[in-house]
Amino acid sequence: MFDTAAAGSASPLFIAGIGLAGMCLGLLADALVRRALPQLAGEPTTRLRITTAAATFALSALLAWRFGSAAELPAYVLLGIFAVPLARIDIVHQLLPNRLVGSLFGAGLALLGFAALASGAAGDLLRGAAGAAILFFFYLILALTSGNGLGMGDVKLAAPLGLYLGYLGWAQLFYGGALAFIAGGIASIVLVLKNRENKPQEVAYGPSMLAAGIAIIVLIP
Repeated sequence: MFDTAAAGSASPLFIAGIGLAGMCLGLLADALVRRALPQLAGEPTTRLRITTAAATFALSALLAWRFGSAAELPAYVLLGIFAVPLARIDIVHQLLPNRLVGSLFGAGLALLGFAALASGAAGDLLRGAAGAAILFFFYLILALTSGNGLGMGDVKLAAPLGLYLGYLGWAQLFYGGALAFIAGGIASIVLVLKNRENKPQEVAYGPSMLAAGIAIIVLIP
């Protein structure tokens, strides 16, 4: 089982240290993404680097506050690091690259598997795997019935999100999936209202899914 005693009890120094480590790893990940997907990553401007550094620091620090020294912390920091380039690319290109989504799923499964082994929580890992399948098929059904709404990239992203949410519990999986769908719908309405004369054909649901998932992970113990 997840060690709730370690969650939320980390010292400010520990949280800041994890935030800095996440920031450095985020900048490294951004450079690797830029090298692997140069047509999608965009120009490496100073503003972009600062934004990436700030976002990964904040997410890593939040997750350090949430998990403390629990064995699951590296896996969830990885989610925060991947969330930044995934959200940026989806906003700009309305695309979630398979290489990034697949890497997030594979690495997350490995790190959560290690955490489950270290803490004797095989049931949590099995629930996470079930969560990945459930959220994937839920979003697949939505994509097939929503016209120009959800895309297959969003469906694929649902699998790692389901893994991370399901590992923590069925409540996190339910609320994370529901909030992601609601947040995506709100974002779509806002974009339509802002562009009444030129309505967008596609909406980037990925950022809403990632934001909702991480919010539920951080806020629901």
